[in-house]
Amino acid sequence: MELIEVGYGNRVNSGRIVAVINADSAPAKRLISAAKDKFTAIDATCGKRTKTVIVMDSGHIVLSAKEPDAVCGADNDRKEAENG
Repeated sequence: MELIEVGYGNRVNSGRIVAVINADSAPAKRLISAAKDKFTAIDATCGKRTKTVIVMDSGHIVLSAKEPDAVCGADNDRKEAENG
C-alpha cells in the first residue's frame, strides 16, 4: 500500500485512485455536490479552498487544497525514486 500526501498531513492509497481532476470545472462541482449528498465526500482541505478532486475506486471522492499537479507530482516523484 503506497500512500501519497493530499495536504495537511492527510494521505490516500495511491493504488485506489481512479482520477485526479481540477475542482474548478462544472462537472467537478456537480460531482462534489452529488458526493456530499450521498455522504461519500472526504474533505481533506482543512477549511481551505478545494483545488483538487481525487476520485477513488470505492466511489468516494477526496477533496484536497493542493494543486492537481502537486498531488500527481508527489506520486511520480516517489515512483522515480523507487526505480532509481
